[in-house]
Amino acid sequence: MGRGDRYGHDVLAGARTPRRAVPEVDAEIDLVVEDPDSGFCGAVVGFEAGAVVLEDRFGGRRVFPLAPAAFLLDGQVVTLRRPATTRAPAPRVTASGSVAVPGAGARVARASRIWVEGLHDAALVERIWGDDLRVEGVVVEPLSGVDDLPDAVRAFGPGPGRRLGVLVDHLVAGSKEARIVANVTSPHVLVAGHPYVDIWQAVRPARLGIPAWPVVPPGRPWKEGVCAALGVATPADMWRRVLASVNDWHDVETPLVNSMERLIDFVTE
Repeated sequence: MGRGDRYGHDVLAGARTPRRAVPEVDAEIDLVVEDPDSGFCGAVVGFEAGAVVLEDRFGGRRVFPLAPAAFLLDGQVVTLRRPATTRAPAPRVTASGSVAVPGAGARVARASRIWVEGLHDAALVERIWGDDLRVEGVVVEPLSGVDDLPDAVRAFGPGPGRRLGVLVDHLVAGSKEARIVANVTSPHVLVAGHPYVDIWQAVRPARLGIPAWPVVPPGRPWKEGVCAALGVATPADMWRRVLASVNDWHDVETPLVNSMERLIDFVTE
């Protein structure tokens, strides 16, 4: 090697790894990315001047600058860019299957009401129809069964601007419930029911990973019989499992869906 080459050659030149280019990605609506500095993860829902608007799974929104290498997409650093054209986000659909009203808050409660038999019924109705009922201003109130329904209806005092819808379990011909409901005759009250012994049974069994709801012998409390057949310790444990299996109207049987839609239409006319 000549004396002049002693320091002229870069001995590390061959060892250098070329810097990887950061990919650019169109920030399409609904694309899910993360801001690594804050840890905020959300879907693209819109744009502001030089920035993108992200919405997380709880509905919270934040604005982030469209800076180079500022986001993570599936764990990879990317540069987001605003697309030349952006498509409008698809309308949000509620758990009941209806189109959500953008920006709508809860309406002041109507005088009209929907009654259900108990707390489990109320929780299931809220899980599926809660968004719709809040927009319509309809309050759902649980009863303690329907044995005293005619007296409760008279005390409520239904009228043209004060309608009452009642959801009844096991409303089938010849049942005790059918005989009680026959005594409710006000034109401002609509009673709608389903054929299931309890609201639990209106949940599709496949959602709970069972082929069918157990048959409980007459004379035995139905919920306790179901728990015994399925090996569940208590009705409270079983109820948590039932409610957790319901996300929207697809998870319950059609008679319940039809009855609830009728009741909502009736009290909001």
